[in-house]
Amino acid sequence: MTHPLVLGLGGTVDYEIVWDAAVLERLAREHAVTSAEVAAERDARGPIRTERDLLVSVLAFLGSGAGGERFAETSAAVLDFAAHFETVVTLGGTGVRAGLAMAGLGIPSTQHLVSIDDNVRRLLPPEIDWICSAEHDSVDPHLIVQFPAGARVRVGDGDGGVEIVAPHPNRLIYSNDPPNRDLRLSRDLGDALRHASLFLVSGFNSMQDEVELDARLDELVGALDRLPAGALVLYEDAGFHVPAMSSRVRSRLAGLAAVHGMNEDELQDYLGRAVDLLDAAEVAQALDDVRAAVVAPVVLVHTKYWAAAVGPEASRFADALDGGVTMAATRFRLGDGITPERYAATQRLARHARGVDFAQAFSALPPARPGEERVAVPAFHLEVENPTTIGLGDTFVGGVIAALARG
Repeated sequence: MTHPLVLGLGGTVDYEIVWDAAVLERLAREHAVTSAEVAAERDARGPIRTERDLLVSVLAFLGSGAGGERFAETSAAVLDFAAHFETVVTLGGTGVRAGLAMAGLGIPSTQHLVSIDDNVRRLLPPEIDWICSAEHDSVDPHLIVQFPAGARVRVGDGDGGVEIVAPHPNRLIYSNDPPNRDLRLSRDLGDALRHASLFLVSGFNSMQDEVELDARLDELVGALDRLPAGALVLYEDAGFHVPAMSSRVRSRLAGLAAVHGMNEDELQDYLGRAVDLLDAAEVAQALDDVRAAVVAPVVLVHTKYWAAAVGPEASRFADALDGGVTMAATRFRLGDGITPERYAATQRLARHARGVDFAQAFSALPPARPGEERVAVPAFHLEVENPTTIGLGDTFVGGVIAALARG
């Protein structure tokens, strides 16, 4: 059976490590990591071939407070690093995490998967149906690292070393995943789209071969022809393992999606500059500038302070934006296990005061083009001792789709 909400294109098995600064400090000593190396990694990302390379990358992200997704050239680097920590097995991928959030509210979906194993069969709830392109079982885990604000790790340099402190909570993803790198499409995808009302496209960021990418995009464009008139296509961006691949995807999907979603990091990466996320005029200019790089008439950006959309009839997504920030806040507060009761409890919480000011100012700004609109909703004011930062963007997408599905 397939459902009107089809989410793809790939899912993952995730190894979520339990944050332990003492383990990181021990590894930094054993590998003789210096603060200069960490600083250099922030400016120019090096390849990840060994456990040491991965450690330096984690420390660099920690010091900036930024999140990100990186390709590890060997699975051994991922597995060796994870072996030092307590680990929880979960499911990931934008479509899968979005579907899991929706399932918590009783909203079914069909997932397009590129790999399958007993972890996936065990952890997918009954609300989620799936189709899969894999011909046999396999598992290539993604390493998920989440750190809280204020997390501290001391590295060498003598005289007591240098302390790296996280200014914000965030999450990191490291992977070497051949099925998602190939991203083969199921022969059943076209049939699944025949009766779809919404199709979420994501996952191309893992691909690294241009010829394979072009072939997959050809297949996807053909499958999109099976969608009914009026079906909504939502393209959710992500950190590309090979940045040059992003432009190839966007050039092929241009005009085929109605909404192009991204987070604050992806927005700033496109622009090549930092953006003051609480300055409404600066954000409005950023969203106007990024329009040259997107695939859809409506651009949707989600951040820790607000979610916003710009484009023709953008205001019709106001409730969807609110559903997204509510779903993401519920996960941030409580982790896995979203329920209608937990979702409703989040809705009753206070909003972020500066987010409220931003949303009002942003929505009042005139659009850059005739016939377009700007809309923003504030995120919630959350003070959580041990927040869940993994999968917040994916969960936001689930909240958007759930709100659209409920009208």
